Amino acid sequence: VQLQASGGGLVQAGGSLRLSCAASGRTYSTYIMGWFRQAPGKEREFVSGIGSSGSDTWYAESVKGRFTISRDNAKNTGYLQMNSLKPEDTAVYYCAARRRTYPSVSTSGYDYWGQGTLVTVSS
Repeated sequence: VQLQASGGGLVQAGGSLRLSCAASGRTYSTYIMGWFRQAPGKEREFVSGIGSSGSDTWYAESVKGRFTISRDNAKNTGYLQMNSLKPEDTAVYYCAARRRTYPSVSTSGYDYWGQGTLVTVSS
């Protein structure tokens, strides 16, 4: 599976962005998908995950209630809708896919990674 994240950009605090993650490969719909982010000087951290069917989702506490993860398996694409953005959300955002069927919030739990898209939130 190859993943390509897009949709990042510069936005003011309180604004919104929607990230997309386009996947290649017919097995994408069987994978868990996740979003991670990495701020300058910090480790990559989990943001959100979604099960293969899209019915199960989970979020980091820092984004719960502001971000919404979704996927369209017919389009082989995942999304991260980010609302009420804060300066501390500034980071490179990565999408990832996991073959195993149970959730993971660890970077080591994901098998495939996209190249990342930069989100900058100004105050």
